[in-house]
Amino acid sequence: MTALPEWMRPPRPEGWYADDLDQLPQAPRHTELIDGALVFRMFPQRAWHGRLVTALTLALSEQAPADVDVERELTIRLDERNRPEPDLLATTAPYEPDRTWYAPKDVLLVVEVVSPESAHRDRTVKLRKYAEASIPHYWRVEDEDGSPVVHAYELDGPTRSYVATGIHRHELRTTTPFQLKLDLDGLVPGRNS
Repeated sequence: MTALPEWMRPPRPEGWYADDLDQLPQAPRHTELIDGALVFRMFPQRAWHGRLVTALTLALSEQAPADVDVERELTIRLDERNRPEPDLLATTAPYEPDRTWYAPKDVLLVVEVVSPESAHRDRTVKLRKYAEASIPHYWRVEDEDGSPVVHAYELDGPTRSYVATGIHRHELRTTTPFQLKLDLDGLVPGRNS
């Protein structure tokens, strides 16, 4: 077994803190912090995942109100020990070119596109953590025979947990977090060719 590079060793016995991520230029892209532990994407993303994230980013950006921006692959600093990186998010925070993370209070929607490597975290860990951070909306997008299926959740404020608001196939229409109409089948171009 090869030795771990020095930068992979936590700087303190209790592990990593959210601000430590900005001090790790050697870390692979898409490094997340979950419960004080670094999480790396270990497998390359599939073409389906990449096309879907790009198409969703464009579709949401086109329909978002003027005071809402859509970002992809930037972290959310949930607390001192958690800084997950969703596939995309909708935010009310003003654009800052050097921003590396968002605060939960500025995030309206988090979207995770499930891959085999992230399935457990997306379905359980992140679902709970985003709700506990009071992010109003969470979408988990699953691959159902090449078609995207959106599992939509809305925050129940008093319990700080998500309530499922729908499972969307073929089309998604909603008024929250803003007015949206998505042709889900059209989000993955070339899937039938």
